[in-house]
Amino acid sequence: MIGKNGIRIIYGDNPKEMVIELLEAIKPEEEIDKNALVGIKPNLVLAKPSSSGATTTPEIVAGLIEYLKSKGRHRIAIMEGSWVGDRTSQAFKVCGYEALSRKYNVPLIDLQKDKYKAYEINGLKINICDYVTKVDYLINIPVLKGHCQTNITCALKNMKGCIPNSEKRKFHTMGLHKPIAYLNRLIKQSLIIVDGMNGDLNFEEGGNPVQMNRIIAGKDPVLVDAYAAHLMGFGIEEISYIPMAEAIGAGTADLANADIVELNKDSGTRKLAPSGRVQQLSRHIVEDSACSACYGSAIYGLERLYEKGLLNRLKEKLYIGQGFKEKRFDGIGIGTCTSGFDRCVKGCPPKARDIVEYLEGLI
Repeated sequence: MIGKNGIRIIYGDNPKEMVIELLEAIKPEEEIDKNALVGIKPNLVLAKPSSSGATTTPEIVAGLIEYLKSKGRHRIAIMEGSWVGDRTSQAFKVCGYEALSRKYNVPLIDLQKDKYKAYEINGLKINICDYVTKVDYLINIPVLKGHCQTNITCALKNMKGCIPNSEKRKFHTMGLHKPIAYLNRLIKQSLIIVDGMNGDLNFEEGGNPVQMNRIIAGKDPVLVDAYAAHLMGFGIEEISYIPMAEAIGAGTADLANADIVELNKDSGTRKLAPSGRVQQLSRHIVEDSACSACYGSAIYGLERLYEKGLLNRLKEKLYIGQGFKEKRFDGIGIGTCTSGFDRCVKGCPPKARDIVEYLEGLI
C-alpha cells in the first residue's frame, strides 16, 4: 500500500484496465478487513455522462469493484448525493451506475434521501449523512476538472456529496472554501482514485472536456488536490481550501517531499474532438502525434494564461507531439519530445503549472 505521502499515476485510454493495474500496484486490500463495508463515492454532480467532463467514468468504478471482489472484499456500496438542482436517482441512471449496480450486485445509496447528524469542528457545525459514517473504508473517486467558483474540484470538494442538500446551500453562503476544508477533517478518506480521463476545462457541469488520459491514486486528499492544482496550471494558493485544509490538519500540500511515481507513460491517442473553448485554445498549438496527457496540459496552461490576461501576448505557436522528436526548431516546444527545440518545457507530460510559468517568462 502507498504511504500517506504517496501519489501514483497511470496513463492510457482504457480506464477499466488502467484502474486494475493501478490497484495491483498499490494493493489496498492489505488494509481492508474482509468484513469491512467499502463505500465508493464517485462524482455524479448531475445527470450527464462522463464523456461530458462532468462525472466519474463508470468503467473506473467497474474495475475497482472487480478488483475488490477478486480479493474477497464483497461488502461494497456506491453512495452519492447530487447537487441541489438534480436528483441522484437520475444521475445514477444517466451516468451508467444503475447498470453497474445490476451487473455487480452492488447497492446504490442516494445520500439526498439519507438522514443526517451534526458534527462540530473548531466551532463549525456541519451536517453529514448517516450512511457515510457507517462506512469502514471510503474510496473517493472525484473527477479532475475545473470549477466556476473554486477553480478546481477534486478530492476535497467531492466530499460535498456526503452532506444533505440543506447543508450544500449553507456551504455556498459561507463561500465554499472554509466549509470544504473543515468537512475534510470530519470525513476520513481511506483511498482517493482521481478520474483524470477527460474532466472539464473550467466548469463542474461539463461541456468542454479536456482529454488527459490518466488515473491518479493517493491517500491524502490535500496532497492529491495540490498535485491536481499543478496539473491544471494553478498555484496551491489559488485554491483557498487547500491551504485551509492543511492548516487545520486535514493533510499536507508538501509536494516537494511527496513520493510521486508514474507507473507508465501515456501512449493513448486523443479520441475526443475538441469543442467550444478547447477548440479555441487549440489554435495556439501545432501538434504531430501528441499524447493526450501532454496535449491536455498545454490546453490547461493556455487557459490559465488567458485568465491572467496574457494569452494575447503569446505571438508564437506551441509545438507538441512525438513527430517533433530529435528535431531542432526555433519555436516553443511542449514536452520531452520537443527537447531538441531551442525553447522547451520539459516533462513527459509536463504539468500545466510548469507551462504557465515558462510562458510567463517569455511574454
